[in-house]
Amino acid sequence: MTEPIKIRLGGYGPPETSFSRGLALIGERLGTHFGDRVDVKYVWNIMDLGYQGKDILWLVEDGILSLGYQSSSYLTDRVPDLGFADLPFLFKDNNEARAAMDGALGELLAGRIEAACRYRILGWFENGFRHISNKLRPIKTPADMAGLKIRVLPSDIQEKTFRLLGAEPMQLDLTEAIAGVVDGSLDAQENPFANTVTYGVHHHHKYHTSSGHFYLSRPIFLCRKEWDAWPGEVQRVMAGAVKDAVTEQRKMSEIEAVESRLAIEAAGCEIHTPSAAEHLAFKDAVAPLLEEAKTRFAAPLFEALKAAQAASR
Repeated sequence: MTEPIKIRLGGYGPPETSFSRGLALIGERLGTHFGDRVDVKYVWNIMDLGYQGKDILWLVEDGILSLGYQSSSYLTDRVPDLGFADLPFLFKDNNEARAAMDGALGELLAGRIEAACRYRILGWFENGFRHISNKLRPIKTPADMAGLKIRVLPSDIQEKTFRLLGAEPMQLDLTEAIAGVVDGSLDAQENPFANTVTYGVHHHHKYHTSSGHFYLSRPIFLCRKEWDAWPGEVQRVMAGAVKDAVTEQRKMSEIEAVESRLAIEAAGCEIHTPSAAEHLAFKDAVAPLLEEAKTRFAAPLFEALKAAQAASR
């Protein structure tokens, strides 16, 4: 009897998150189509096993896991063009961001990742717009950011963004960030509301600002060695399952954003929504970085962004 194809799907969040539920949809599709010809198992949260969030990159690349996801910022050291997706205030809303990541921009960035890493990129989960939380004071203007020790993802674009806003950014893995929030060594962090609630930050940070300063995606990457060894039918079904899971994960993400905001308020926290003038002040503060980007990143990335902006109107 032929041994089943072993497929291990992994992430770094509890089973109830939209990302884990997206993985479950992928696994269910494979199981329904192939039955006992595949052996699908899950590792919902690698941090429960003592790994850091960033470790999912090598766990998949080395074939310990078959498929995983991670915020694109974690790959900017190996794929510099991914820094383009880290630029502040790049997208105006979800529709524009999705059009970009599902279109030419996402294709360009996926190609760059595959050229630099031993992955096959199949799609982009939505991490969404990110917001600031802190333990010290309300953040309404860039001046309120002065001196705040804030965790950022491992991205020099993100670090420069918060330096321009007057904060003291620290590039930390998620495990380190959670520890810093809990022990108070970090003043602030930035995340979608859903992540803020998932990792319990709202129990330590009273002040939240709906800043929407970054929109991030999480590439869904497969161990290329495994992908190349699979029969064409398995590749086809996996690709289709990921595509449909992305659609559903994004729907769940929208619901999570609303429910998480309510959970933050229910915990007694304050959420400030910037006025138009306050929002413009944040954009003006990081304008030098956007000017620098015009010489740092190649024209096709900007062209792909413009195409997405036109398509989402």
